Amino acid sequence: MPTREELEAKAKKPGEEALRLHPFYKGKVQMVPKCPIRSADDFSIWYTPGVAAPCKAIQADRELVYEHTNKANSIAIVSDGTRVLGLGDIGPEAGLPVMEGKALLFKYLGGVDAVPLCLATKDPDELIRTVTLLEPSFGGINLEDIAMPKCFRVLRELRNRAGIPVWHDDQQGTATVLLAGLINALKVVGKQLGTIRIAMIGMGAANVPTYRVLKACGADPATIIACDLGGILGRHRRDYETRQEEFAEQWTVCLETNPQGLQGGIREALRGADVCVAFSAGGIITGEWIAGMAEDAIVFACANPVPEIWPWEAKEAGAKIVATGRSDFPNQVNNSLVFPGVFRGALDVRARTITDEMGIAAARELARCAEERGIHAENILPRMEEWEVVPRVAAATALKAQEQGLARVKKSRQELLEAAARKIKEARDATHVLMKEGVIALPPPS
Repeated sequence: MPTREELEAKAKKPGEEALRLHPFYKGKVQMVPKCPIRSADDFSIWYTPGVAAPCKAIQADRELVYEHTNKANSIAIVSDGTRVLGLGDIGPEAGLPVMEGKALLFKYLGGVDAVPLCLATKDPDELIRTVTLLEPSFGGINLEDIAMPKCFRVLRELRNRAGIPVWHDDQQGTATVLLAGLINALKVVGKQLGTIRIAMIGMGAANVPTYRVLKACGADPATIIACDLGGILGRHRRDYETRQEEFAEQWTVCLETNPQGLQGGIREALRGADVCVAFSAGGIITGEWIAGMAEDAIVFACANPVPEIWPWEAKEAGAKIVATGRSDFPNQVNNSLVFPGVFRGALDVRARTITDEMGIAAARELARCAEERGIHAENILPRMEEWEVVPRVAAATALKAQEQGLARVKKSRQELLEAAARKIKEARDATHVLMKEGVIALPPPS
């Protein structure tokens, strides 16, 4: 068994390597052609004068933009840099490495072309207006790292206005992957969602939709205790009661949960809980508080890059299953397991939006993929390298969109699986060819 010092050193290694390699590559994504260029004569097809023909075709029928351009496979990753990872309001420039990384995962894992767009505004109206103006150029929008509470309004209004899917990964993506992890964790410990006690630590962009999704899937609000910086949520929380318009989601949680009127902080919220769902800040949960949870406790400590409690500390305190948002520990509960597949599926049927039901379908398929190959306390979810999971998540998402009448295109499950697998293989193969030919250089030795 590695020592605590060795585990802590391992946890620091990705950051050290990132500081070394980001300047070497000067970014993680670039644009490359997808059509052949046999000679300069081809420019007359891809650009003027030939390009006027598809322009006129689209003018006559706007839906043809999906046939003549890359709109059908492209999304924008939009952020204002106000809530980046666990770092807070660091600004759009400092948020750009995250959005580039997200674009890399979209392409390599989902075959989706994603453009990182960090905006120099904190005004929610400007965010909404900008994204609305971008709609003609993209098949979908991934909102990212936008502070609470404005993120709720931005998502809600854009979903109402836009004719393309708008997804806030910190809300919908988080809820989706958490649900998948919880489904399998409960199977491992032999407990049922409808009967367990859940402590939700943090009630922001991640846990608000997670609460909504858990409730939709059978969790009993009366057995949920939510806690944020102001303490345990309940009808006693005057700060939310007096600001209901701004914090409508949190006030709903106050009204629906904690019927016994429990007050206090994280310690009290965790006492006797079967599950801890933490999306808050690094290092805020102690081993002593985990020890006060129920037998065979499940702990989701998902703050990034530093979790609320390190996995080894939670295990030492008696937790049966521990998951974090990091890829270098077992049980990574990270949105990267769902957003490539969800967008792949939404784009492939040209969905008009991405609903909670589509996310739930994706979560159940993701959990099923792991269960079929075997789950245990250290392995409740697929890992990012299990690329064959993505087409299945994509197909589940797309089929639910069709079932809900939100798809412009109808396809069978087999057609969806084959199309997704082909696009993902093309993206992976292209990356490997560029590496083999030296266009993408191997990193220098550390």
